Amino acid sequence: MAVLEIKDLHVTREGKEILKGVNLKTGPGEIHAIMGPNGSGKSTLAYTLLGHPKYKVTQGDILIDGESILGLKADERAKKGLFLGFQYPTEVSGVGFSHFLRTAYNSLSKALEGDEREVFITVREFQKYLKENLAKVGLKEEFLSRYLNEGFSGGEKKRAEVLQMAVLRPKIAILDEPDSGLDIDAIQSVAKAISQVSGKNATTIIITHYARILKYLDKLDFVHVFADGKIMKTGDATLADKLEKEGYEWVTKQKPNQI
Repeated sequence: MAVLEIKDLHVTREGKEILKGVNLKTGPGEIHAIMGPNGSGKSTLAYTLLGHPKYKVTQGDILIDGESILGLKADERAKKGLFLGFQYPTEVSGVGFSHFLRTAYNSLSKALEGDEREVFITVREFQKYLKENLAKVGLKEEFLSRYLNEGFSGGEKKRAEVLQMAVLRPKIAILDEPDSGLDIDAIQSVAKAISQVSGKNATTIIITHYARILKYLDKLDFVHVFADGKIMKTGDATLADKLEKEGYEWVTKQKPNQI
């Protein structure tokens, strides 16, 4: 279990301020949605949380269980239990999907203190574990023998990201627009996969423009509206429905507040 806390976070890229005082706290087992128009800073927040070197924190802090992670590199943050599902997953030719997952799993197993994940001694044991998780996200076993994301359709890439989340079992998972570029059937499949793998002790943060994927989740605890580099409004699932009907303009005209 882990608590993520973002305090007055200001971030620049190439000298331009993008995040202008983000405050957010999440708890174990919660599912949060971050919604907002293009250019509002949603993806910047995701990349900053994982320590992307192009984004510079100029003020504020990011804490996991009360400990600042600002001084940690991306791999070190992953070993603290953070996970990022990319909006545009990269194809990596020559790197087997199954081998990639096993290497990442073993690395995290050595790093996460107090973690209850199994230690798989043989490749066969790990393959069995992978197949169990494949069923949760609706992918076929043939994916395990392919190169990472190579030749995957848009929906397959997004489900492959969720598979990584299922296998690695992070404490805090951030999914950056898992619905972008997908048709309605693929969106339903990805939402179902997210619901299947979201753990009761883990936190899931879904970044999206639209409410459609949120409707297919088994639960949604909080919705945060992002605009002009900060959270303008926070509510429950009904806030996402209102945004779907009325757009973002009515929120962006208000002063930031927390409900």
